[in-house]
Amino acid sequence: MLNLLITHATLPDGRTNMSVAVQDGRIVEVAAGLLAPAHDTVDAAGQLLSPPFCDPHFHMDAALSYGLPRVNQSGTLLEGIALWGELKPLLTEEALVERALTYCDWAVAKGQLAIRSHVDTSDASLLPVRAMLEVKKRVAPYMDLQLVAFPQDGVLRAPGGLDNLKRALDLGVDVVGGIPHFERTMGEGAASVKLLCELAAQRGLPVDMHCDESDDPLSRHIETLAYETQRLGLQGRVNGSHLTSMHSMDNYYVSKLIPLMAEAGVSAVANPLINITLQGRHDTYPKRRGMTRVPELMAAGVTVAFGHDCVMDPWYSLGSGDMLEVAHMGLHVAQMTSQAGMRQCFDAVTVNAAKVMGLGGYGLAVGCDASFVLLQARDPVDAIRLRATRLKVWRQGVLLSETAPATARLSLPGRPAAVP
Repeated sequence: MLNLLITHATLPDGRTNMSVAVQDGRIVEVAAGLLAPAHDTVDAAGQLLSPPFCDPHFHMDAALSYGLPRVNQSGTLLEGIALWGELKPLLTEEALVERALTYCDWAVAKGQLAIRSHVDTSDASLLPVRAMLEVKKRVAPYMDLQLVAFPQDGVLRAPGGLDNLKRALDLGVDVVGGIPHFERTMGEGAASVKLLCELAAQRGLPVDMHCDESDDPLSRHIETLAYETQRLGLQGRVNGSHLTSMHSMDNYYVSKLIPLMAEAGVSAVANPLINITLQGRHDTYPKRRGMTRVPELMAAGVTVAFGHDCVMDPWYSLGSGDMLEVAHMGLHVAQMTSQAGMRQCFDAVTVNAAKVMGLGGYGLAVGCDASFVLLQARDPVDAIRLRATRLKVWRQGVLLSETAPATARLSLPGRPAAVP
């Protein structure tokens, strides 16, 4: 007897009336109209069954700290960094852990079961690192949490920056991060990329670097990152996050840059909610929105995912852990309003995000983990349009969350009493 059987589901690729059979936490069959004995049978009634949402770029150590110790008045990236610097001496491990666990609860309820979080390594105490490693241990039964060693103040700019980052990796942090555009000079930024990629190569670790998060069209660190990826044989293990300077770059230069990224196998993560909020703050009009060139990167074969980046922290006052909200904003800002474009935006918070994170066993095929979310929607476009209710969320065949269907009850003359 099966552990779980889901029937009459619609899958993201358009197949309908599909059944998904689960045994021992794995998908053992995916077929149209399959019926078999199971301990638990769920009739999806034509609703969309999707692999879980993944967030490939987040800052969990800062999540839910909005207003501490004050609010970012200018709304700029640099004031957010300065504000985080003011907050760090006030942090406690207990508060960091509690806020992060609360956020993970939100994420699971929204069908998000994998997060890659950048963790600040700038302070010699490594307090955020220790806190997030504790969170990773606690959420392991229901969430994949990857941690990136992130030198927020610059690995070369901050005293002890490289030593702190290495100690974070020694403690068990999974990925090497960086922030070359925040180093003192363009040259030091490039040097930091080289240094950090060499460190990742030595340790056999992936790289995920904040890259060119500015409105400066001359910022060139993604070029260096692609070069170092090829030089060190890191293809498929390197991601460039943000890349907002590409929004402002000369088209001729970009026509060289994007093929270089594709050749190097460097992926990209855009953060639509935050990129359009923080960038362009020094413009009058026309006002740049700052998000990187998502359709062009995808067309060149670069794996592009969307991240949430921030939720209620020094950089962003809103957010709820909903990756469909991220896809919705990305769709609008990138003008990806074709049917194919909208489905690509759904992929950017599911399969592409999982690929950036290197998640094994992800998907809706035989042999994959039985981790998925049942959405109150008929297809991926409908899911984005409605920010669809997450009816049920499973991880490895275990039900983690349920939400009642969203309905509106109206009392209008001549109209039905209940409208779904």
